Amino acid sequence: MKTKLLSIIESLGILCIGVALMAALGYAESGATEPVLGGSNTPATGAAGGATSEGASSQLEHCDESLGTMAVVEDQTAPWYGQLGQYKLGSTVPVLRMMIQQSNCFVVVERGRAMNNMMQERALEQSGEMREGSGFGKGQLVAADYTMSPSITFSQKGTGGVGGALGGLFGRVAGVVAGGLKSNEASTTLLLIDNRSGVQLAAAEGSAKNFDFNLVGGMFGGGAGGGAGAYTSTPEGKILTAAFMDSYNKLVRAVRNYKPQSVKGGLGTGGRLGVQGGQTPASKELQTNH
Repeated sequence: MKTKLLSIIESLGILCIGVALMAALGYAESGATEPVLGGSNTPATGAAGGATSEGASSQLEHCDESLGTMAVVEDQTAPWYGQLGQYKLGSTVPVLRMMIQQSNCFVVVERGRAMNNMMQERALEQSGEMREGSGFGKGQLVAADYTMSPSITFSQKGTGGVGGALGGLFGRVAGVVAGGLKSNEASTTLLLIDNRSGVQLAAAEGSAKNFDFNLVGGMFGGGAGGGAGAYTSTPEGKILTAAFMDSYNKLVRAVRNYKPQSVKGGLGTGGRLGVQGGQTPASKELQTNH
């Protein structure tokens, strides 16, 4: 009787600790907390049309006027892009383009696969197959002032567990519950390139983190909790979206206060590190001084 009573008390203790942990972590219906960037727990959502946005995150930076046109181009040969497949994720471009348009900081121009369709329409017009007045003549495409290049520098699911720490502090019961608590992290980088000069204007790194809380699996083991796997897993896409939003916010804040870098004697004309016998201004200055 005493053993049975102790077992009931222990089970109640597990549930109480579980509820407390869930409340402290802001437990969501999916069984995982939402990704957190800079204190926010909301990833990119909503829509954009022209300068108008719908349902944009309150944490996304916004500009009163656009700074120029922008194309988003990712390196699909990079190792990080190949790893997206294991999370069943595709291109990062659509979500980045939505963020950019929602922010009104840049006007997005198409430089992806839809360019093929754009050129196809022009080819049809030139072939004479289109109706008169279709208006696909030359000189209408808008130039991309800038290119944004994204990359994922780190992405890992289940990077840390707190079961051992809590178990050491509060005993076996807390350790069993917290054993199902795992942190997921991602870090991303955005580069902003000036298309006319090729100069990198800005760079920003962002990150996001959230927690999975596998309470059922932690309490009853893999056998009983196996059916809750999808319920307790946090989609990697939410983490990456939040990390990219963090990167983009930092980039916008940087370009708002933008001051161009300058090189004495002119940018791209040899720099300030002269060499003996060279023809750059710095090299000639070096020879004169000697």
